[in-house]
Amino acid sequence: MKLLQRIAKITAYAIGMVIGLVLLAIFTASYKYNNIVKATPKNQTENLSPGELGKYVNTFIGTGGFPYWVCGFNFPGATVPFGMVRLSPETMSFYNNTKDFSTSGYYYGDNKILGFSHTRLAGTGATDGGHFLFTPTTTPTDKIDFNLDYAHKFSHANETAFPGYYRVQLKKEQIISELTATERTGLHRYTFPKDGHKNILIHITNTTGNHKAQDGVIKILPKKNELEGSVKTFGSFAGRFGGIKVYFVAKFDHPFSDYGIWDGHKFSANTISKESDSLKVFLGFSKENITVKVGISHISIENARLNLETEDGDLNFGDILQIAKDKWESKLKLIEIEGGSAEERNVFYSALYRSFQMPTTFNDVNGEYMGFDKKVHLATDFTYYTDLSLWDTFRTVHPLFNLIAKDEQRDMLVSLVEMAKQGGSLPRWPSGYGYSNSMLGSPADMVIAESYLKGIRNFDVELAYKKMRQVALEPIPKDSSAAGREEINGYLTYGYCPTEFGDEAVSKTLEYAWADHSISLLANELQLPDDQKLFQKHSKFYKNVWNPDTQYFQPRHKDGRFVEKFKPLQLTYTDWDDEFTKDYTEGSALQWRWAVPFDADGLVSLFKNKDYFVSQLNNFFAKADPKKATWSPGSYYWHGNEPDIHAAYLFNAVQRPDLTQKWVRWILDNKYDNSYVGIDGNDDAGTLSAWYIFSSLGFYPIAGTDIYQLGAPLFKSATLNIGEDQLVIKTENYAPEHIYVKKILLNNRSLNRTWIQHKEIANGGEIIFIMAKEPQEKINEQSSKLSL
Repeated sequence: MKLLQRIAKITAYAIGMVIGLVLLAIFTASYKYNNIVKATPKNQTENLSPGELGKYVNTFIGTGGFPYWVCGFNFPGATVPFGMVRLSPETMSFYNNTKDFSTSGYYYGDNKILGFSHTRLAGTGATDGGHFLFTPTTTPTDKIDFNLDYAHKFSHANETAFPGYYRVQLKKEQIISELTATERTGLHRYTFPKDGHKNILIHITNTTGNHKAQDGVIKILPKKNELEGSVKTFGSFAGRFGGIKVYFVAKFDHPFSDYGIWDGHKFSANTISKESDSLKVFLGFSKENITVKVGISHISIENARLNLETEDGDLNFGDILQIAKDKWESKLKLIEIEGGSAEERNVFYSALYRSFQMPTTFNDVNGEYMGFDKKVHLATDFTYYTDLSLWDTFRTVHPLFNLIAKDEQRDMLVSLVEMAKQGGSLPRWPSGYGYSNSMLGSPADMVIAESYLKGIRNFDVELAYKKMRQVALEPIPKDSSAAGREEINGYLTYGYCPTEFGDEAVSKTLEYAWADHSISLLANELQLPDDQKLFQKHSKFYKNVWNPDTQYFQPRHKDGRFVEKFKPLQLTYTDWDDEFTKDYTEGSALQWRWAVPFDADGLVSLFKNKDYFVSQLNNFFAKADPKKATWSPGSYYWHGNEPDIHAAYLFNAVQRPDLTQKWVRWILDNKYDNSYVGIDGNDDAGTLSAWYIFSSLGFYPIAGTDIYQLGAPLFKSATLNIGEDQLVIKTENYAPEHIYVKKILLNNRSLNRTWIQHKEIANGGEIIFIMAKEPQEKINEQSSKLSL
């Protein structure tokens, strides 16, 4: 008995020790993390400062937060609008020396910098890029372990960034690193201490997220002070279409005093070329100040050199930086605001900045680009773009471009059509030169239809429509690498996607119906009445997964029975076995309950009555976390993902614009701020940022249509420069606490509805919101949208 008691005591003591050690580790990690994140970067140096509007941009917004689905995944580095090059630091965690905490390569909670790489996606859940990582160091060659990532400890207090520029002082080795960029080149400027070694490591086969790399090639050209090389990488998306090859040329302003190559097995001094799946280059210098210009291409080394010579030429770092600043100023000036708090202005212009980071310019300066057929093509009268996060960006980003960046939006439409020509189908999430097939639905339908409805017509709409129609009515050919609409035969046969035929059946049904609605609008515009009627009919298929007993969209079997296992609050993120959420995408059944913004009246008609709809939707917001998401998004309204981000505007459909105004302001105030967290989830190529732009201006697009729902402006006034015209938004009786709208005037005429049509503002105009502190009486019955 005593022995058993002794064993029990020892066991209890051991368990207590383990628990204590775990708690100590958590406390230590938390203490270190808090010390890291409390330091604040700057947005100017003694000699360098941002532009007139660039000074409001905080490039660190969305670089922190809990990974993975509630982190913005933004990056603070140097880029220009839609740049092929996004030159930014890559970081490593203090916790376990991982560099997996952020898909963009930079995580605000990390305290080590690995170096500066040239490519990445912006704010997405996918890890791609990280090409050609440059790391300055004062460590001599014989002290470097080439098997490991070389890491510098750093503090945010020693960082400075603004649009087009990034700087960090690596204090232990007293190195200052500065970055700027053009569309296809990155410029590094390193300032070393006067005494000691002055070296730069270049990791040729680096990738963000430690993805596979192969076929690394490097050639050192000592007489020219140059490097040239290439690598093929297999990131989250590139790995899905066989990898992506990237070429580079780097030109230094001083000769190498020393050089060598590590090939994954050994370091070879004074070697000028190597081929390996693992390559690093060591360069030594005798000068304190080293500038390197790096050009990249997806076609060839010759094109990388041409990009470098064309965009950089004899310009110095300061010249290129000024050009980058000017390019950002030209975008930020597209919307000029007045009023609001200092923080609100910071958030607004930071959001506008993020909205212009993707998609990616993909053709070289000579027009050549790698197409979806893996052949070289020539863009003659357009810029070819890739990396279109369409499932996200069709909701807010592309509607924003349809207003203030119509030329770029037109080129994106042309790019989508070219992808369909070369690959056989319109893409869902095109990345690099292939189909990633990420997410679901056919969001290109909404992007193309909306743009055409809003007057962007100088592209091949006939071919685009043919491809849209094909995907909506038949399976993708088996030899195609595009996904199309999965389970399309079931959708057409049963009027919904039966649960037996695949996952995400409810979400797919709702997304397909939305796309069909957009196709019906485009068919009407193209004077195809039979198609218009067909797709209008299909757009109502969402009603077939509505369970009138539970008052939710639920999965159904092919025999018509609803799936019995149902928990409307269960999140996909925590349903490890997909027991309750197999048929939903990234969210709960409650969050997908509102996913019919294109037919708000039809959605309302499914509920018991309008009062019930109002109470349920109001409850959806009232029970949501009043702060930004921490580790879990919660089952109620979550602003960090796309399925429900339009939901606050649904109150307009039941004549309760006061509740739209209330909850939109609540989101603006609580789900965005000027911190390193800043947003409620992945920014998804600017999707959450563009939501802020629209909602703070007082109107919001119903994607895939030409309708905007009205809310209430955050600022006293705003001017949108739309081509040669201006849309001016004004307020009367403006005050921060006046969040409700008493009356709206559109071009001096009273507006007795809660929506406007694009043609009413397409050529500019004026919207006046007369604000009030208290909500107005229920407005008269009205339709929430135009009928055909």
